[in-house]
Amino acid sequence: MDAPGNAPTDAVLLLLADARLPAGGHAHSGGLETAAATGVVHDLATLTAFLRGRLATAGLVTAGLAAAACALAREPAGNAPPGRAGPPARTPDGWERLDAEADARTPSPAQRRASRAQGRALLRVARGLWPGSVLDLPAGAAGGPHHPIVLGAAVAAAGGVPVRAAQIAAYGAVTGPASAAVRLLGLDPLGAYRVLAGLAARVDAVAAEAAASVRAGGLPAASAPALDVFAELHDRAGTRLFES
Repeated sequence: MDAPGNAPTDAVLLLLADARLPAGGHAHSGGLETAAATGVVHDLATLTAFLRGRLATAGLVTAGLAAAACALAREPAGNAPPGRAGPPARTPDGWERLDAEADARTPSPAQRRASRAQGRALLRVARGLWPGSVLDLPAGAAGGPHHPIVLGAAVAAAGGVPVRAAQIAAYGAVTGPASAAVRLLGLDPLGAYRVLAGLAARVDAVAAEAAASVRAGGLPAASAPALDVFAELHDRAGTRLFES
């Protein structure tokens, strides 16, 4: 395993951004399935609006949590120096605090369950790729650690830094729903990728904002009530293609 702080190859971190990673990400639409079912998203223009909104809210929050988890995983085990700003030292209490921060930013019970399900799946894969104590995360609340927390720890295990964890999280916040839109609505895949290409600069900006917030000792707390409602409606749907 690369020790935290060592520069990884780009290809190593691309593994965590790859939808083909066997961590179950393809089974989650990020609210897109309900948005499509209700007609909120029905073409490339409405997909663009949905992804922009998701990136600015849920994407920013997950990017911040991933950056904070990466920073925490890179800390030496034990207590942080007195008065130092930033994430807590890498202790069980530090991970539990971060888990509580994730819960507080995920008001929808359905979204919390989905995040923990994805976290369990990613943790299983990451432990196989980078075995080591940095991935011995506490289970948190019943259901396992939240997905962005596992993602950040996995980036640290691969030798990455918080801003890279934020970039991967922000990227995943839009690529998953875009892929789901192609499957659900039969949209032109090339068109969907044009939408993603148009969001590339914004993905980088959101990641930079999230990482800067963590460096300053805080975490983003943007809200997306529509996504919360979509998650609860989806959870109650009788027939669905995606888990969330």
